Amino acid sequence: MIFFHKKKDFNELLNEINKKNLFQRYCTLIFSCFITALAFNVFFLKYKIVCFGVSGLSIIMNEFGINPSLFIFIVSVILLIISYFALGWEKTKNSIIGSLLFPIFVTITEPISKLIDLGNTELIVVAIFGAIISGIGYGLIYKNGFTTGGTDIINQILNKYFKISIGNAILLVDGLVVLSAKLVFSWEIVMYGYIVLYIISTLSDKVILGISQSKAFYIVTEKEAEVKKFLLSLIDGGVTIINAKGGYSNHKQQLFLCVIPTKKYFIVKEGLQAIDKNIFFLVTDSYEVSKRKGELDGS
Repeated sequence: MIFFHKKKDFNELLNEINKKNLFQRYCTLIFSCFITALAFNVFFLKYKIVCFGVSGLSIIMNEFGINPSLFIFIVSVILLIISYFALGWEKTKNSIIGSLLFPIFVTITEPISKLIDLGNTELIVVAIFGAIISGIGYGLIYKNGFTTGGTDIINQILNKYFKISIGNAILLVDGLVVLSAKLVFSWEIVMYGYIVLYIISTLSDKVILGISQSKAFYIVTEKEAEVKKFLLSLIDGGVTIINAKGGYSNHKQQLFLCVIPTKKYFIVKEGLQAIDKNIFFLVTDSYEVSKRKGELDGS
C-alpha cells in the first residue's frame, strides 16, 4: 500500500499506472497504428484528401514527389525533439514507438491499399469511412497513453498548457493543415478534409471518454425535503447532500448531487421544475461513476 505524503510516492503511483496492462496497451497501440495507416493509404492518400497532421501534409508533399512515409518519419523525429523540451521525457517516450510504427505501417499497407478497389464510390462516403476508422484508431492510441507523434505532440502541448481537449486541439492544429491543401488541391477537397477532421475529433473524444450513459444533476432549491424525497423515489436514484454557501448572499444552503441514467433525464428535469418553479440545477454528462459500497446513498 502506498501512503501519499511524499513526492516519490506519487511517482511510484504513476509508475504503477504506466505499467498496468502494459502488454495489452502495446498490442492496442500496434493494432491502432496499423488501422490508421491502412485508412491513410486506402481512403486519404489514394483519393488525395488532406485530412490531418503530418499525414495530411505528406499528401500535399506527395504531389511534389516526396515519399509520404519518409516525410512523416522525418517531421515526427523533429517534433519528438520539441516534445522532449515541452512535455518532458515521460510524455515523449510514449510518442517514440508510435512515431516509428506509423510510417512503417504506412509503407507496409501501401501494397494492401492497391488491392482494395472502392470503384465509383462517392468521395464523401470515402471520406466518412476513412474518418471513422481513423477516429477509432487515434482514440484507442490516446486512451492507452500513447500518440503516433507528428502533430499529436502539438495537440498534447495545447492540451497541457492551454487546457484544450485532444479533440478540439485536433480541430485547431489540423484545421490549418487542411486549409493548406488549397495550395495544391481544390476547395472541394478542403471541405471534405474538414468533414473528416470533425468526425475524427468527435470519435477520438468518444473513444477516450466513452459514451455517457448517466447525467449528473447539481441542484439548489428552497424545497429541499420535497426534492430529496422525489429523487430518492426514483429507481436506481440517489442523492448526496453537500453543504454550500451562496457566493453573493453568503447564505448557507444545501447542494444536491444526483446521478441518474440518461433515459430518466426528462423525468427528473420535469419533476424538479414541477416541485419548485424557482429551482436551480446544472446538468452534465457523467462518463464514469465510481463509489464504495454504501456511499452516496446509491447515487
